[in-house]
Amino acid sequence: MNIKDVAERAGLPAKTIRYYEEIGLIRPLRGANGYRAFRDSDLHKLAFLGRARGLGFTIEECRKLLALYEDRDRASADVKALAEKHLDDMEQKIAELRAMQATLRDLVASCAGDHRPDCPILPGLADGPACH
Repeated sequence: MNIKDVAERAGLPAKTIRYYEEIGLIRPLRGANGYRAFRDSDLHKLAFLGRARGLGFTIEECRKLLALYEDRDRASADVKALAEKHLDDMEQKIAELRAMQATLRDLVASCAGDHRPDCPILPGLADGPACH
């Protein structure tokens, strides 16, 4: 398969596939003409990477997951530990986003939103605690 075909079948942009090759996540064959020749195994890896990235795994986490995916002697505990760590990180980010949402909701509710120049949102952003 060429890059256009594998991109379509994996549901990824060709640019992403080239990047994954550049950083060593995939290694398609090269023909005598220098063109990439993707195998079914490359397509499966790309689909795997697309799903993992869609779940928010970082490139380095994807690298580890891919190594575990290819290791037939892996311990499922290793896979689960990586996924649990990612889930914990995700839950922490969600909690932070909810706190940011609550702060912004309070600021928006405190503003009359009329023709007057005073609006508590601006001082709240300038003087309030940073959310991160």
